[in-house]
Amino acid sequence: MMKFLYVTDTHIRGTTPKNRLDVYVDTLKDKLEEVITLANQEDVDVLLHGGDVFDRPDLSPNVVGQFAKIFMKANMPIYVVAGNHDTFGHNPETISRTMLGLMDSFGVMSVIDQTKPVFIEKGGSKVQISGQPYHYDLDQRDPKLDYYPTKDANADVLIHIVHSMLVEKALPEGVPHTLIDHIWGTTADIILTGHFHGGFGIKERNGKFMCNPGALSRVNNHWSEISRMPKVIIGTIINKKISLREVHIKSARKGEEVLDRSFLEKAVHQEEKLHSFVQQVKESAQFHSLNMSDIILEIASLKSVEDKVKQEALRRMTVIEEVWKEGAHE
Repeated sequence: MMKFLYVTDTHIRGTTPKNRLDVYVDTLKDKLEEVITLANQEDVDVLLHGGDVFDRPDLSPNVVGQFAKIFMKANMPIYVVAGNHDTFGHNPETISRTMLGLMDSFGVMSVIDQTKPVFIEKGGSKVQISGQPYHYDLDQRDPKLDYYPTKDANADVLIHIVHSMLVEKALPEGVPHTLIDHIWGTTADIILTGHFHGGFGIKERNGKFMCNPGALSRVNNHWSEISRMPKVIIGTIINKKISLREVHIKSARKGEEVLDRSFLEKAVHQEEKLHSFVQQVKESAQFHSLNMSDIILEIASLKSVEDKVKQEALRRMTVIEEVWKEGAHE
């Protein structure tokens, strides 16, 4: 029998996001301590991390050191793929210059090389663990390049970790993503993803699994984060039989206790105001020119738009126009 624990998107940082009411560092330490304790108690063979270990690649060594001590309490090796926040310019080739690369150098955790999978042999089973770090073309090119790793002929089970936007339903146009239903033909037996903080739990079809328990951290101001509770996945592999379950993090407090609702409401209100403004402009003006200055003048003449909103729109358009002019002169 081989066991693993999977966690993703810890987003370690030294400051508290403006939409949180608690001390983010302390809360995250408590959650990570619980994750490591759970992994030790469950006697898992490996701890797998789906990426975005850190919130930025050049985080303070002091903060990194504090969390490194927590990870070092794990009785098993930790394997990770680099997320978009872990590297410079979303480029996995910069890993050696990042704090995640430093963690790898000191042996706190190992970054999976996309060309060199990890093999774990336990109880007569050989498990292959492959990884695909985040890169700019992810979810925008042929999915076979990122979601269909080469399976070793002697591997009984292939686990593939991808830091990608794998989702159940299509996202708005312009947002790169891959639908779960489009990659069930993958060579992997288990695909573990992160990046999409909301997660989608554990999906299974014909013995294959797609999993994203959601981010351990709640750093954004989306309404869905209010009701979401952080989870990890514990997997058991006996021969070729796979069993997966989600485990809630007990130390995680309810969303309404740690996320500032007023901040969320303000954000929603601003979006509504912007939408209203766009509708007013569409209904009240018929632009006869695509010249920016002409459009600005037409918008300024609209009486149905609040002065405050109008001024902010004009300010933003003017700034954009100046940028365009500068670019044209270069």
